Amino acid sequence: MEHSKNEKDTSIMVRKVDHLRINLEEDVQSSVSSGFSSLQFEHCALPEIDLQEIDPSVTIFKRHLKYPLLISSMTGGTGEGSRINQVLAECAEAFRIGMAVGSQRIGINDPEMMHSFKMRKYAANTLLLANLGAIQLNYGYGINECMQAVDSIAADGLILHLNPLQEALQPGGNTNFSDLLKKIEVICRKLPVPIIVKEVGWGISYEIARQLSDIGVSAIDVAGAGGTSWSQVEMYRVNSETDRNIAASFRNWGIPTIESIRQVRKAAPGLPVIASGGLKSGLDLAKSIALGASIGGMAGPLLRAAVVSSQKLSEKIEQLTRELTIAMFATGSKNLDELSKARLIDRPM
Repeated sequence: MEHSKNEKDTSIMVRKVDHLRINLEEDVQSSVSSGFSSLQFEHCALPEIDLQEIDPSVTIFKRHLKYPLLISSMTGGTGEGSRINQVLAECAEAFRIGMAVGSQRIGINDPEMMHSFKMRKYAANTLLLANLGAIQLNYGYGINECMQAVDSIAADGLILHLNPLQEALQPGGNTNFSDLLKKIEVICRKLPVPIIVKEVGWGISYEIARQLSDIGVSAIDVAGAGGTSWSQVEMYRVNSETDRNIAASFRNWGIPTIESIRQVRKAAPGLPVIASGGLKSGLDLAKSIALGASIGGMAGPLLRAAVVSSQKLSEKIEQLTRELTIAMFATGSKNLDELSKARLIDRPM
């Protein structure tokens, strides 16, 4: 293993502090369009339904969500990360939406830091997902560490995130991705909870989705290009001009989110798809469902609200859910199954 389980890993803590600060203070938006602005719904002038009777709820991983929204993995492992996670978890519970914590590697290496991820006491009844980098399976992690990530926060499932480009750009990154698929398959087979594989912002292709489906993952989070660019985040962390230039050259890298949703949906028609990567509104969330996703995930817009206050985050989530519900109404969709059949058309340019 790269670090002993009880070793205090200051390098990871510094990185987490950097990542949070950079996401809040710098322009780290991908130059790739997520694609949502290129699509619009066909308007239904006579919906024949009552707005008050629209039901945007969904059941996923045995949890009933009032809205098909996941607070995507963001933070933990620092004092500020712990505070933000509590705000996120309390709002997730209040609105009955899902939440995923940030990478728990720091808590596995230093159990004293796991408290910043333990959000079940604030989100007692809603979906809560654990999170580790899949690459750690090539650096000493296995079933025990994955189970520890889940058990330590009473999670409903485990996200294994894929980030090869970020690791390649990150100082001291873990870049041995050899034979990783086989190790993910072992985790899928042996862990008693759903395994969700996600990218971190560059999308998942048809071929990778097919491979993941074949080894038994429970869901795929596309995390397509169009939101936060982690190459830009890493650009602000490196020291040399050469490294900054290399990182900056990847700002327009990745599969646009709507294209990734389509590819994953086609490759793995039986798997739940989580749409994330540049969703900015409830309308984008509705479009994700119409493209074939089960739920949508957001990070940046919710993080920026959460650091202000719980009230600001509540207002943001209220806006998102109202936009979603109104979009359902204006497409004549009384539930998500009907929304999944709503017609999307190319927006005239």
